[in-house]
Amino acid sequence: MTSAHPDETGQTQSTTGVVFVATGARFIACAEAAALSVKRHMPNVAIALFTDAPRLGITVSDVFDRVITLETVHHRSKVDCLMRSPFDRTLFLDADIRVLEDVSDLFKVLDQFDIAMAHAHARNRGATRAVWTKQLPDAFPQFNTGVIAVRKNAKTLALLEAWSESYKAAGFRKDQVTLRELLWHSDLRLATLPPEYNIRYPKYLYLWSRREACPRICHFRRYSFPHRSEWLMHLAKRRIASLRQVGASVRQFLRKGDFT
Repeated sequence: MTSAHPDETGQTQSTTGVVFVATGARFIACAEAAALSVKRHMPNVAIALFTDAPRLGITVSDVFDRVITLETVHHRSKVDCLMRSPFDRTLFLDADIRVLEDVSDLFKVLDQFDIAMAHAHARNRGATRAVWTKQLPDAFPQFNTGVIAVRKNAKTLALLEAWSESYKAAGFRKDQVTLRELLWHSDLRLATLPPEYNIRYPKYLYLWSRREACPRICHFRRYSFPHRSEWLMHLAKRRIASLRQVGASVRQFLRKGDFT
């Protein structure tokens, strides 16, 4: 387990660790699977979980070195938790994550930067282009908040507190909208991670050659379902809904009777 300890010069090093936030039985199970993938490649890293599991009577896996109980939860509880991380250098990971390699180099990035994230992938989608109070350049898109490396200091704590407050006040479902603007106005040293540290879609695993990129962290929708059967059922329901929508469009077209 990573903890504070003196280095060769006698100075105390900062603590480093991974943080998950998971509420409800489904996502707690997902976080456990994600944490196991972390331990597989980084067996000595400390992992903390913010969760409502104790309140729900759920026993949490011992893959977590520390469990912090959440008294109140909401759709994006992570915006309230990062500022409370027990580590000086935190790697936050969403529950729908699989770590494929040792990614401890993310902590080294924090030697030079305050915070590090990868860009959001679906940058032309409406929710990803949403504007809070100021229209920003497309060249400064949203950052995906499923993978965040952050160093604890006065500036980052202020940013995280502002993020929590702005998310709740702005009313957006996505937490990335307000964070984008807060980062735009901040003077934090921000590192943009390459996409292999937050791969959102499986297609990239097939498109990239070994010379292009080495996948490090997969952040896939299917990992938000604890069991493969649940994921397949979700896909089936989406397909049925899509077919129904097509059927409704066809019926509407036929009722119009305009075939010219």
